Amino acid sequence: MTNTSFGQSSPNLGRTDRLMEMAKTSIAKSDYEKANYYFRQIIESGVSIPPEMPYYFAETLYQLKQFDNSSNFLNKYLEINGFKAENYKEAKALQQALKAPLEAISSCKLCDAKGYRYQPCPTCHGKKVIEQDCSYCKGKGVVGCSRCKATGIVTRKNVFDITEYYQCSRCEGEGRLTCPRCDGTLKEVSACHTCSGFGEVHSEELCDHQNHDDHKEEVFTEQ
Repeated sequence: MTNTSFGQSSPNLGRTDRLMEMAKTSIAKSDYEKANYYFRQIIESGVSIPPEMPYYFAETLYQLKQFDNSSNFLNKYLEINGFKAENYKEAKALQQALKAPLEAISSCKLCDAKGYRYQPCPTCHGKKVIEQDCSYCKGKGVVGCSRCKATGIVTRKNVFDITEYYQCSRCEGEGRLTCPRCDGTLKEVSACHTCSGFGEVHSEELCDHQNHDDHKEEVFTEQ
């Protein structure tokens, strides 16, 4: 069992070293997309990552404008290695460089906390609510009167134990009432289940913190 485990881990470690070198070479060539690919291959391999990898990955993510993710890896790098880290000075410089874009994300209302832009909800189109057939009256607009059991008549015993019949005062003898949920409109309005009433959903688009006319017009025209 021990020999099998060693035989499996050794090639993995060698592959990790190769991926690390290829990623660093890609960074040197400013090919950050390729470096990002190599780093993610290392993470997905499940083996222990090289101690300097979080810094290089943070630098790569910074160049790709994934600032929140970059900050997370950079903080982990400094937490693990401290001031003895091989790239400590570079890491502190990157930490300083991240301040402005992270503050921009924090103050922007167009994107989430990770810097990804919101987009109009595809279900409610920015309205935050959805209209659907009333589930209470099943789209009929009326419901049976519960007091008279939809008969329009109520009964009571008099002092002689004789049953007397009266017109139901609640429904005025109709046996039906206007649906209390939709008020007879046949429709009910509820918070959109897709966006939880927010009107927008997350996207994979990195935010530039600028208003886009197409985004605003899409929400406006649907309203």
